[in-house]
Amino acid sequence: MDIGVFIPINNNGWLISENAPQYMPSFELNRQVVQKAEGYGMDFALSMIKLHGFGGKTEFWDHGLESFTLMAGLAAVTSRIKLFASTAVLTIPPAIVARMTATIDNISGGRFGVNIVSGWHKVEYTQMGLWPGDEHFGKRYDYSTEYVQILRDLWETGESDRKGTYFQMDKCKLSPRPSKPIEIVSAGQSDRGMEFGATYCNYNFCLGEGVNEPTKAASVPARVLEHAKKTGRDVGAYMLYMVICDETDEAALAKWDSYQKGADRAALAHLLGHAAADVNTEATSMAASIQRSPSPINFNMGTIVGSPATCARMLDEVAAMPGVKGIMLCFDDFLEGIEMFGTRIQPLMQCRQDRLQLAAE
Repeated sequence: MDIGVFIPINNNGWLISENAPQYMPSFELNRQVVQKAEGYGMDFALSMIKLHGFGGKTEFWDHGLESFTLMAGLAAVTSRIKLFASTAVLTIPPAIVARMTATIDNISGGRFGVNIVSGWHKVEYTQMGLWPGDEHFGKRYDYSTEYVQILRDLWETGESDRKGTYFQMDKCKLSPRPSKPIEIVSAGQSDRGMEFGATYCNYNFCLGEGVNEPTKAASVPARVLEHAKKTGRDVGAYMLYMVICDETDEAALAKWDSYQKGADRAALAHLLGHAAADVNTEATSMAASIQRSPSPINFNMGTIVGSPATCARMLDEVAAMPGVKGIMLCFDDFLEGIEMFGTRIQPLMQCRQDRLQLAAE
């Protein structure tokens, strides 16, 4: 069972609350997080790309780093952990992403992959004059399909002459090529998004659901499996959960209660308003998931709250769900959270015993 970390590339991580830890993103913070994750045997680190925040008193996500340049820096100061950067497909041409990928593959010694972001937060793109119109909501996976096809052409053959609806390549060249096949991930929650992931990606990142209901989202990896069966490809789900841990269940739950009471209402109103703007939202999409929660202070993602033993038990339950190949974690306080996970939670997880044994040998 792979375990990774969703690193804090934007301010305040994933808690839209005045009572949650407040911090700015920096290379130094992310270096410490990823090096700790590597030291504790975690398998991967992924950085998102967010280009416009939600404001409010916490200025949530108003401050953020860029994904590829951050991961290039982290590639130079790590040696084992796999690294994924995210491309917002409307912002960078695929030929440039292919070349940046080959560069970071070289820096990392073959430890690099790419996360495809098709885009639902419209203001990220309108601010730069890059929004192609609201019809993009319905066509984003068609656009992403051409994008990935060009990436594959260049990585695998060093040339793309592909002519499509959105891109027309003219014997575009790439050299040097990556040293090994580049893994692609996506986070489509809708059926169309999962179809895209099952056809073109290696993993599909999926939101967990509920608070201390680790298997509430069991239907999500099951849907990933169904789509993978249709394509005949080995594609699994990487489930996203937030871990809030303390010495006792009561202390951890008190933290979670405090975070909820401190919800940044103005930032949440921005989030909910822009999620509602997705005019082609399916009931299973990420935008729809955000809208379903009356106070999605952590984007309505699955949340595990408790003592180390409680967190370990619930993470094992997540790992046992059919279709799950990995778990991606985020924390309320990343440095403390990684430390608690590595020293107190992971040693109790049955699904990690083989990895811990290999690390010890």
